[in-house]
Amino acid sequence: MEIQFFGAAQTVTGSQYLITVNGSHLLLECGLFQGRRRESYERNRNLPFDAAAVDGMVLSHAHIDHSGNIPNLVRSGFDGPIYCTFATRDLCSAMLRDSAYIQEQDIAYVNKKRAQKGEPPVSPIYTHADAIASLKQFVSVGYERTIPVAPGVTCTFLDAGHILGSAILLLEMENHGKSTRLLFTGDLGRRGLPILRDPTPAPDADVLITESTYGDRLHPPPPEAEARLRDLVVETCSHGGKVIIPSFAVGRTQEIVYSLHRLSLAGAIPDVPIFVDSPLAVNVTDVFRLHPECYDQELRDFIAQDRHPDPFGFDRLQYIRNVEDSKALNDLDGPAIIISASGMCEAGRILHHLKNTIWNPRNAILIVSWQAPHTLGRRLVEQHAEVRIFGEKYPLRARVEVINGYSSHADRAELLDWIRPILPRLRQIFVVHGDPGPATALAEGLREMGARQVAVPTLKATYELV
Repeated sequence: MEIQFFGAAQTVTGSQYLITVNGSHLLLECGLFQGRRRESYERNRNLPFDAAAVDGMVLSHAHIDHSGNIPNLVRSGFDGPIYCTFATRDLCSAMLRDSAYIQEQDIAYVNKKRAQKGEPPVSPIYTHADAIASLKQFVSVGYERTIPVAPGVTCTFLDAGHILGSAILLLEMENHGKSTRLLFTGDLGRRGLPILRDPTPAPDADVLITESTYGDRLHPPPPEAEARLRDLVVETCSHGGKVIIPSFAVGRTQEIVYSLHRLSLAGAIPDVPIFVDSPLAVNVTDVFRLHPECYDQELRDFIAQDRHPDPFGFDRLQYIRNVEDSKALNDLDGPAIIISASGMCEAGRILHHLKNTIWNPRNAILIVSWQAPHTLGRRLVEQHAEVRIFGEKYPLRARVEVINGYSSHADRAELLDWIRPILPRLRQIFVVHGDPGPATALAEGLREMGARQVAVPTLKATYELV
């Protein structure tokens, strides 16, 4: 048995891990790599393994850095099943089609520029038709149901508490008379967050693959994040400014909406209009409403109160689908809150809202998600004096605030606490899905706790599973 690390190795994007067992090839995740545009295109377009040789795939959750290259996998010759939870399949139905649309639009713009230079056109990583075709291969599985996924291999999906439908994967493998339990965190969530249940405690395992996004830092408690959101909205709107929130359509948008709903009910924020300007976020929110089996008790109690049965909808909130209504927000006079995708400010309608507000010091840009290197979102966090939007330079005069308390990733202490009970049995630990600093810091923390073999794999590294 061996495992190869084809993505999210000393970085936070492009999760792809290939396990070879009993002569079969089982892929964990098939995410898009996000970074410099040319490098991202090449890495995503050209898979680092033979897609046709992969027998099956298991997917922990729907975030694009875990699922986003599935259409290309299928287009490249993979014809096996893709196992995931019911909510993950529903989210992927919306997200993969949206990803294909964005890629087709981006490539159309690139090809226009290439034609002006006399250069040949290039193709998108995949098309909308590829995304639709890939959905035929999804096989939905309920939480805590054990199913066969390869010869001699079963998988059990356990609630990860990260986003709707997210799962910790427990693979039980029989290989030449030897039994191995491999546990993959996917992206591990946090305890005590609103909307979703807490992560399932770690079951016993021999091998662990753990994420490390925040392996070197601690998050402030969730109530503190909501208090900071309240203060920023009050301050900005009192000066007639707008609060622009770049937000991932899955998870973070719903969390921010739920917080604003509660603050509104409490009379803690001014009565200003709130907009969610993202067709994908609208579709994803509809998926959230379809899966109450993922809700925690707090949200169920909130819904049970007659005056607000929909946690993701209230009087002053408007969801924007069509382009005309989105453009109208640019001429909006007075204070407002605008939540829009993408979360890293690399594509989508958020770019238009930033272009129209970034130059005005009355406005505020609120960053509520991790920002990958070389993205516009990271440049905003780093407070660059000027940033490029649609190829043009804009001065950054708006206030930029970062609230990490909304993170749906476990922090250092939460990761170590989750792993600690199963540490004595673990023979191998692989630390992935983290930049070099956080990944190395988490690995050192595990060694200090007594872990035996801890590795921080490099890209394309191969390890025997012992």
